[in-house]
Amino acid sequence: MPRVKQRTEALHERGVASALAVLAEEGAAGLTTRTVARRAAASVPAIYEVFGDKAGLIREVFFEGFRMLGDQLAGLPPAADPITALKQLCASFRDFVVANPVLAQTMFSRPFVDFQPTKEDTKAGLSVSKVFVQHAREAVDAGLLEGDPIDIAHLLFAFAEGLAAAESANRLGGSKQSVDRRWQLGLNALVEGLKPVRQQPTSS
Repeated sequence: MPRVKQRTEALHERGVASALAVLAEEGAAGLTTRTVARRAAASVPAIYEVFGDKAGLIREVFFEGFRMLGDQLAGLPPAADPITALKQLCASFRDFVVANPVLAQTMFSRPFVDFQPTKEDTKAGLSVSKVFVQHAREAVDAGLLEGDPIDIAHLLFAFAEGLAAAESANRLGGSKQSVDRRWQLGLNALVEGLKPVRQQPTSS
């Protein structure tokens, strides 16, 4: 009698949710197919049947992380002006990374030797990139920032990702007040540096 296929959408969802929980509680070192299977109430062979191997499991976590982040950024409420919107975007990105430090490492820092994203895999981040580009373009179109919106989006993303990673690793200060102050200082300096240079009126 042929074995019943265990490859179900429900098990896929449980597997990804279990992997996210293991990452949050035990870190990257704790993520194995066995720990995920145990938490998902499944057998190890069933996990392999759904995800192929550990790299396939991590790849799905990678995709899920970008889906979660994209949804969070896309759901930001309207801001009073494009500059405020950009700052809110960076703040929301910061919140995501600090709340999900190991997941963020999986998305941006490649802590698993089992999984190295391909060029096709990295397209998972397009939804996040599009939000940054959209906000940068609105600021440029309003005359509040000067430069190529894609360049500005890359700078803001790199700034937010770098500082959030430093904060998660406790490398940005020993108190919330000092960390917040350094975030504000860096973000204000970056935004001010991107503003158009105003020509001083010449004296007659």
